[in-house]
Amino acid sequence: MDLARTEVAPKTRAVPKKRGGAARLGLMALPVAFFAVFFAYPVAAIVARGLKVDGAWQLGRIGDVLAQSDIRHVLWFTTWQALASTALTLLIALPAAYVFARFDFRGKQILRAVVTVPFVLPTVVVGTAFLALVGRGGLLDELWGVRLDTTVWAILLAHVFFNYAVVVRTVGGLWSQLDPRQEEAARMLGASRFAAWRKVTLPALSPAVAAAALMVFLFTFTSFGVVQILGGPTFSTLEVEIYRQTSEIFDLATAAVLTIIQFVAVGAILAVHAWTVRRRETALRLVAPEMTARRPHGAGQWALLAAVLASIVLLLVLPLGVLIQRSLDAPGGYGFAYYKALTSDDGGIFLVAPIEAIGNSLEYALAATAIAVVIGGLAAAALTRRNAGRLVRGFDALLMLPLGVSAVTVGFGFLIALDEPPLDLRASWILVPLAQALVGAPFVVRTMLPVLRAVDERLREAAAVLGASPWRVWREVDLPMVRRALLIAAGFAFAVSLGEFGATVFIARPDNPTLPVAVARLLGRAGDLNYGQAMALSTILMVVCAVALLLLERVRTDRTGEF
Repeated sequence: MDLARTEVAPKTRAVPKKRGGAARLGLMALPVAFFAVFFAYPVAAIVARGLKVDGAWQLGRIGDVLAQSDIRHVLWFTTWQALASTALTLLIALPAAYVFARFDFRGKQILRAVVTVPFVLPTVVVGTAFLALVGRGGLLDELWGVRLDTTVWAILLAHVFFNYAVVVRTVGGLWSQLDPRQEEAARMLGASRFAAWRKVTLPALSPAVAAAALMVFLFTFTSFGVVQILGGPTFSTLEVEIYRQTSEIFDLATAAVLTIIQFVAVGAILAVHAWTVRRRETALRLVAPEMTARRPHGAGQWALLAAVLASIVLLLVLPLGVLIQRSLDAPGGYGFAYYKALTSDDGGIFLVAPIEAIGNSLEYALAATAIAVVIGGLAAAALTRRNAGRLVRGFDALLMLPLGVSAVTVGFGFLIALDEPPLDLRASWILVPLAQALVGAPFVVRTMLPVLRAVDERLREAAAVLGASPWRVWREVDLPMVRRALLIAAGFAFAVSLGEFGATVFIARPDNPTLPVAVARLLGRAGDLNYGQAMALSTILMVVCAVALLLLERVRTDRTGEF
């Protein structure tokens, strides 16, 4: 009898392992093909256009570009401002992530949507809002004579404004599902509140914190609109320099070199991130969010809630309020004159009325969200498998590259690479959602992955041993736990798609502009009417985002009992 058990057991264990390997490859197939065709191929095409002359690679151009002192200064500023922006964002937003995860207070759903609104705004609008707030003649200048537009602080604060929601939703999403009884047990054994948090909660949160920090760093490392408006001639990032070399100087060779530098730097960072996160993985005890959120009690918790609310008002609501105020401040007095002007086209900027950009953006964003959720969800499921090997861990890092590569490069690459059969998509509407999904898919992966990896692997193995197919294992084991993270990821993807500007500005058709493209075109023309319409469209974009996020919050709240 013992011999029979010895012979049968290895075969029983081998089947799930073999199934797991085949399932992993099947899950990876579509994401790999998507990123290869719509990311790697266009970027390679634009780099080749810049560095390949008469069929020969001009690799010596790399050394020539790096030898320029102004380029080295741009690279240094790009790196340190991204590190400073990431640290400042984590410092300010992590307390808010705790408040949203653990506290239950009136208006929480609305406030969560308000927190996410800045993230959907085009970076050019964020820069304009902060210029109106901290620049010459801005609110702070009028009230207290304070100007920050000539300092790096304006850039750093604008980056916090833009990326605040990344930390709150990514870290807070996991934090709200961590069982607080584990920390309470540590305190009953004699640990202080801080020691229990440091030894129990912080290790469990570290993958989500690392994912949020990575996304913030990548967004600030490739910052374009914010630095271009607030930095002026003094400050410039790699992204701004790539745009200048491409659009103003027409030096594709230098732009290609800068793209390679950006690509290598981001690739190295992602490789380190993938390695460190893998070392920190643990199985966590997850519970329904309503089991963890309680009303604040005690002076300390109420003070923390008040401090977080104050930071949200000063850093997020105030700049948004400036946009709304500027959209209503018409020459004839406060009113809706700029909004009414959006319904007509003067033939100078758009082929259609600017108001039609709203419908275009919603259609594109819905399509991009569907693509991003499918691609990102499959990729996250593949990366969840244990003992995946270096190839799959490398795939984890590659998924984040679209966030760290110049959107200008991707946009130009789409125009160059996708203009002939069998991929002649330049005249197709799907081109815009594909570009937007490239940015949305990494958010889906990074939002779902910490929760998926927190599921005890033994549950999946037990289901597989009992004969469940990979699809049924996913449906019965993973999906109930990851449904909340999936909805958060969909919200992120939708917000990113609404606000994507860098690549969309090159591929959106003149008769089908998106809201960010319409805002940028209006800001690019002189005149109070154009500026006012840009502020009006920005306000509409904020409202659309807030309504969508509130609906998403409603769905999440209605379904929390299913976890």
